[in-house]
Amino acid sequence: MTELGTVYIVGAGPGSLDYLTLRGYCLLQQAECLVYDALVDEELLGLLPRGCDRIDMGKRGGQPSAAQANINQLLVKLSLEGRQVVRLKSGDPFIFGRTAAEVQALHEAGCPVEIVPGVSSALAAPLLAGIPLTDPVWSHGFGVFTAHDPDLLDWPTLARLHTLVLLMGSRHLEEIVHRLRQNGCRGDMPVAIIRWGGHAQQQVWEGTLLTIRQVTRGETLSPCVIVFGEVVRLRRYLAASEPIQNFSSGDATRRHSQSKGLTKFKIQNLEATGLSLTHPPIHSPTCPLSSKTILITRAAEQSSAFADLLTAQGATVVDLPALEMRSPSSWAGLDGAIASLPTFHWLILSSANAVNFFVDRLLEQGKDLRALSGLKIAVVGRKTAAVLRKRGLVPDFIPPDFVADSLIAHFPEAVSGQRLLFPRVESGGREVLVQEFTAAGAEVVEVAAYESGCPASPDPDAVAALNQGRVDVITFASSKTVVHTAQLLEQGLGAGWRELLKGVAIASIGPKTSNSCREILGRVDIEPAEYTLDGLTEAIAAWASALSG
Repeated sequence: MTELGTVYIVGAGPGSLDYLTLRGYCLLQQAECLVYDALVDEELLGLLPRGCDRIDMGKRGGQPSAAQANINQLLVKLSLEGRQVVRLKSGDPFIFGRTAAEVQALHEAGCPVEIVPGVSSALAAPLLAGIPLTDPVWSHGFGVFTAHDPDLLDWPTLARLHTLVLLMGSRHLEEIVHRLRQNGCRGDMPVAIIRWGGHAQQQVWEGTLLTIRQVTRGETLSPCVIVFGEVVRLRRYLAASEPIQNFSSGDATRRHSQSKGLTKFKIQNLEATGLSLTHPPIHSPTCPLSSKTILITRAAEQSSAFADLLTAQGATVVDLPALEMRSPSSWAGLDGAIASLPTFHWLILSSANAVNFFVDRLLEQGKDLRALSGLKIAVVGRKTAAVLRKRGLVPDFIPPDFVADSLIAHFPEAVSGQRLLFPRVESGGREVLVQEFTAAGAEVVEVAAYESGCPASPDPDAVAALNQGRVDVITFASSKTVVHTAQLLEQGLGAGWRELLKGVAIASIGPKTSNSCREILGRVDIEPAEYTLDGLTEAIAAWASALSG
């Protein structure tokens, strides 16, 4: 009686021989028969001994391939013939594969089987493209799903993940983007598509939910891994080791064609950029904030840039999101304004949120930036200007000071008889701006572009840090964050929350926010001369230096 042969179900990893496990390497060198899928790199076949039979089963989405039942029967047949079989599957055998059916068929036939794990492309491809799936600041976890059938996925849950990784999604990219937007994901959410991750022909496209379809139009994307989330931004600071070939860059999005050998990364001049990838950081004791813990109360999606500035100065940063940015209760006003853009002379944008929500809605209405060609654009603040440039637009006017009053006082031309479009937060604000322009003879059309509200509950880590007396400074970048923080702290710490702030310095970005701090918190300890996040960072560093001096 013929002795049964063992079937080794081996994960080939994401691509080249570099990412094959040692166990898989040894088994391929001893195989009598190889049964493999279409996505397995040809380089691995060079490990096979002479005389090893090779059976290609296809198994590529959208292309002819063997039925799973036939593969099961073939593996059983080969084992019964006494042959040592390697069943080589791309990535890891049990990540969205049909390995369970093969193992069950072998067990039922009494055939010995061994599973050899592999490195899944869901984990490797993002990292090989310079994208870590978790980060102490931007992603506390991630989810991996197959998008082979979008109707099977729980999109409200997926939209709440810090980082979402989708496999087999290239044919459904438009539907995926629609589902995420429908469930509350911002149009400027970063997206990366990695094709042939870990292979010599690896390609990467970057964009946002609103731009990724345009960026990849006409491109062949399969096989690919798609990553959604803020961690995609970290790709700027993780540079693949040489060789890198065929590098090209665009204004807002980039496509990279990269060679293999991407397992090592280096931090690219972070000191020069003033940014940090994680916090708490490791800093020299000479950094002015090296012993300070600072609590940030901005919107969750806006805190990272400020955190980068503070950690560059040595601070440990704790986030207490005190704002949630949402769609307005109705788009009617903004949609009407977008439909009549040629009737306006100026577009007034007073915040980064106004920029993003306005441009997102413009694109969602089927228009592009050419629709703004007849308009001049005025913005308040360098941050707003920077976000506008990131969206592909250049402001015509930025006032010398970073407050709305300065916009009015230094406006570059008379506004009498002109129509000004002013997209703003639904709950109102910038009343002085509207009143002054109206008094000067302009017609100011205010439309709700977004709404900001208070989160349902405080961040538990922030509450614990305050309760344990670990916070040195609490920062406020708007009056709303002061109001909402008071509500959140009372909810998380009880009626005596003000007592816990007695030893905490209160830092405000500018006069209006400072007034709210005095009204609600009773004091302001730090206010910059320049009403920007950079100015606030410098003011906090100066305060800390004065204390230590």
